[in-house]
Amino acid sequence: MPKVIILGSSNAIPTKGSENTHMVLVGKERMVLIDSGSNPILRLEEAGLDFNDLTDLILTHFHPDHASGIPLLLMDMWLLGRESPLHIYGLHYTLDRLESLMGFYNWSDWPNFFPVIFHRLPIKEMTPVLDCSDFTIHASPVRHFIPNIGLRVEFTRSQKVMAYSCDTEPCEEVVRLSENADVLIHEATGETPGHSSARQAGEVAKKQARAGCISSTIRPVNTRAAIPLRKQASHFAASLP
Repeated sequence: MPKVIILGSSNAIPTKGSENTHMVLVGKERMVLIDSGSNPILRLEEAGLDFNDLTDLILTHFHPDHASGIPLLLMDMWLLGRESPLHIYGLHYTLDRLESLMGFYNWSDWPNFFPVIFHRLPIKEMTPVLDCSDFTIHASPVRHFIPNIGLRVEFTRSQKVMAYSCDTEPCEEVVRLSENADVLIHEATGETPGHSSARQAGEVAKKQARAGCISSTIRPVNTRAAIPLRKQASHFAASLP
C-alpha cells in the first residue's frame, strides 16, 4: 500500500530531532521525494528506504531549507553508480535556479552521470505533475516570498486525498487544493509575511468540504514568531493528537 513518510517537519531552523520539512511518497512503481533541504540519505535509511530507489523529486521552491540538499544527493547517487533517470519537477523559476546552482559545480563534466530529466510546471492551479498506478499528484501556486507550489496527492486504491500547503500565507489556492482532502499538512511557522500561524492553518482546514477532515501542521521550532499548535487547537476541524 502506498504511504507518506514525513522525513522532517521543522521550519528553516532544524533541531537535532527534526530536519527541515521534507517527505517521501512510496508506491510500488515510484518513490517521490518532496524537497531536500539537507541530504535525505540518512533519513531515508532510518525509514528503511534506499535512496537509490528514488524515481522523482518535486522541488516546491528555491529556498535553502527546501533545495540546498539536492546537489549532494545527486552527487552521492552518481558516486554510487546510479544509472536510472531521476525526474525533477518544479516551476520554471525554481528549476532554472537549480540548474544554475548545479552549473557552479560543473556537473556537466562529471563522467558517466545518470540522466536527470527536468519537468517545468506552469504557474497554474491543479497542474498535473505525476500520474502512476499508486497516486496522482497535482500542484497549485501558493503565496510565499518567491514562486512556490502546494501539492495534492490522490491515492488510487484507497481513494484518499492528502494536501500539502508548503510555505504560504493563508490563501484560497490552498483551500481549493485541499477540497475534500482527508489530510491537510499545513505549515505553521507563524503569522508573518509568506507564512501562516497555527490559527490560520486551522481556519483553512475548516473551509474544506469533507466532514471529519484531519488537519495537521508542520510544527514550528526555534522561532519567536511561532504560536504553539495546541494553544490554537479550537481552530481545527478535527481533534489533535
